[in-house]
Amino acid sequence: MSLRSPLAALGLCMATGAVAVLATAQPAAAEESAHNGYEGRVTARSGLLLRDRPTRGSRVVGMAPYGSIVHIFCRTGGDRVNGNDHWYLLTDGTWAWASAYYIDNIGAVPRWC
Repeated sequence: MSLRSPLAALGLCMATGAVAVLATAQPAAAEESAHNGYEGRVTARSGLLLRDRPTRGSRVVGMAPYGSIVHIFCRTGGDRVNGNDHWYLLTDGTWAWASAYYIDNIGAVPRWC
């Protein structure tokens, strides 16, 4: 089976219930193109928890420090965080989800996944 996009791999992982950090070894071209998209600045004072799904109760797979710039691939709906139900799929070294409530967009709002 060939998975041509990280989103296809993520969908397969979610559908099978697999618990894995996706795309830790993405080809340089794919990673570079993902970083040419959208960016945001982390506003969570204690750091932003990165999760394996766009839900508050999903497994934490990392953290982005306050004030750091994150690269965003796309956005989707998920659990509400302080009234905001948008979540961003981040491409910084690992493909992980973060609540959009804690990220200020730099430039355009990310496209839908």
